[in-house]
Amino acid sequence: MFLIAGILLLSIIYLLAAQALNVGSELPFKIVEGRVASTVCNLPPNPSADDLNRAMGACVNEQRQHALDNLLSRSLLALLGLAVIAFAFGYAMAGRVLSPLGRITRTARRVAGTDLSRRIELDGPDDELKELSDTFDEMLDRLERAFTAQQRFVGNASHELRTPLAINRTLLEVHLSDPGAPPELHQLGKTLLATNERSEQLVEGLLLLARSDNQIVERKPVDLAEVADRAVDQVLAEADAKGVEIRGERGAAVVQGNGVLLERIALNLVQNAVRYNVPGNEEGGWVEVTTEAQHGQAVLVVSNTGPVVPAYEIDNLFEPFRRLRTERTGSDKGVGLGLSIARSVARAHGGRIIAEPREGGGLVMRVTLPI
Repeated sequence: MFLIAGILLLSIIYLLAAQALNVGSELPFKIVEGRVASTVCNLPPNPSADDLNRAMGACVNEQRQHALDNLLSRSLLALLGLAVIAFAFGYAMAGRVLSPLGRITRTARRVAGTDLSRRIELDGPDDELKELSDTFDEMLDRLERAFTAQQRFVGNASHELRTPLAINRTLLEVHLSDPGAPPELHQLGKTLLATNERSEQLVEGLLLLARSDNQIVERKPVDLAEVADRAVDQVLAEADAKGVEIRGERGAAVVQGNGVLLERIALNLVQNAVRYNVPGNEEGGWVEVTTEAQHGQAVLVVSNTGPVVPAYEIDNLFEPFRRLRTERTGSDKGVGLGLSIARSVARAHGGRIIAEPREGGGLVMRVTLPI
């Protein structure tokens, strides 16, 4: 805008100066007689009055044109200097005006990383930007209170349920250890113990799900290869019982995070890959677990054979208590929170988990975490 105004001002000044000088017009005076000398104009020797008038007119017009050209060149130099100053001043002013928007954007980006404790707290006059930042801060306050209340409720409920479940398990184990108990009572105790164990898994899953939605504060170096190896070791007996082969090369991929939560991701994925594999009476079932570091990220991939999974049902698998075409039912193991917990833990570490249908049946679960 400064540059356009400068160009317009220069054009107007040049037109007005040209109109005032009126290049090409006749002289306002004429030489009648006498001797005329000039150090600027090239006058003929011993000219007549008419020749002298023509020479003087040409000389004056030349001086007028020279004055206009000099005005134009100096004005262009001034315009160039003005353009530099205008761009510098405009850049400084734009940065000053837009800095509150940059601050709002940075805060929103941190909040998008699940850090709801951030606030803009913009200072300055009560203008539109100040009103926008205050409204954004109020919205963050409400969101933080809502998320905190939700997590506190889940955590408190999980803790409150742990105690009676632990007592029930202890009582059942004591009764099962009685050698004089009838077989029917033993069978009933085993059934109740399995039900109690499933309830404990549900409570632990809810507690872990509520805790993993937060950012990981204490981070330590964790090798995904070791985490995957421990998960495979825990599932190996179940895989052998189902005739599922576990394979894959696991290269070093060190990330900063919580080893227990990261192991939960690997364990949940490997357990699901084994449990939802080909039926037990079929052969050729396998689970491939690989880890590697690529492009500044640590990658854990769990692939498995199994039933064909439609692509439109992939997102439903990550919802709590959801399984393929079932809700809260299907497998006698697990409580339907495995993939939900895995996704929450991955997000808490700044990563993500993606599921893709595998050609021929089964899934490919890919977990990427920043190194």
